[in-house]
Amino acid sequence: MSGIILPGADGQLFQRDRDWHPKADTPGYKSTTFRAPRHSLLSLGPTQSEMTGPTFGHEKLGALDNDLIRNFSQDGTDAIGQRMVVYGQVLDENARPVPNTLVEYWQANAGGRYRHKKEGYIAALDPNFGGFGRSITDENGFYHFRTIKPGAYPWPNTGNDWRPAHIHFSVFGHAFAQRLITQMYFEGDPMIWQCPIVATINDKAAIDQLTARLDRLNTTPMDALCYRFDIVLRGRRSTMFENKLEGN
Repeated sequence: MSGIILPGADGQLFQRDRDWHPKADTPGYKSTTFRAPRHSLLSLGPTQSEMTGPTFGHEKLGALDNDLIRNFSQDGTDAIGQRMVVYGQVLDENARPVPNTLVEYWQANAGGRYRHKKEGYIAALDPNFGGFGRSITDENGFYHFRTIKPGAYPWPNTGNDWRPAHIHFSVFGHAFAQRLITQMYFEGDPMIWQCPIVATINDKAAIDQLTARLDRLNTTPMDALCYRFDIVLRGRRSTMFENKLEGN
C-alpha cells in the first residue's frame, strides 16, 4: 500500500477515483511499457508496522533546508536563475490542513540540468545549486521554500521530447509506506500541453491541480516571484501522485 492514511468520518479510507489518474500503461510515455503491472491489482490494508514507524527525522531540519538558493552554496553566493518562493497547503479530502508533514522537493537547475552522476544533458552545472530541500508543514498545513525556476530539458522518449519546467515533491506521513510523489508545473507554460507524461492524464482538471499559480500578492518585492501549490492527499479529487498509478 502506498499513500498517507486519512480515514473518513466512518473510519474507512476514502476511495480513489481511478478515472482521475492515468492508466498505468500509456504508449505515448514509453517507460510505462516496462513499469505497468501485468496482473490484477490487489488492495491491501495497512499493517501495524506501517502505521507506527519508522519516523523520518521531522525534527532534524537545518536552517537552510528550505532555501535552495543558498543551501548548496560553495562560495557564499546565490544560485543562478530566476528567484522564486513556492508555498502551499497540504490538505485532506475534506479541506482540513495536515500539520507536521515532511515535504521534500527536488529539481533541475536554471539550465534544466540535475546534479546527478547519471545526468546526460549537456547544460552547465551551477556549482552553487544542489537542487533539493525539505520543509515541515506548520499547524495550518502550510509549507514554503525559496528556489530558482528550473529549466526545461530534453529526454529520450520519442527523439525530440522536452519536459516542461517542473519541481518534484515527496510528501511523507509518519510511517515507511506513507509516502506520495508528484510534480508541480508552472502556470502559463505552453510546454505543459506538449509533454507526453502530462498527456497520460485524461482530465484537464487533474492537470490544473498540478499547475502552480502565480501569486503576485506574496512576491518578495525586488527579489522573488511567488507561486502557490496546494497538495490534496487523498480522495476522489486528490493530487495526481506518480507512485499511486500501479496499486492502491
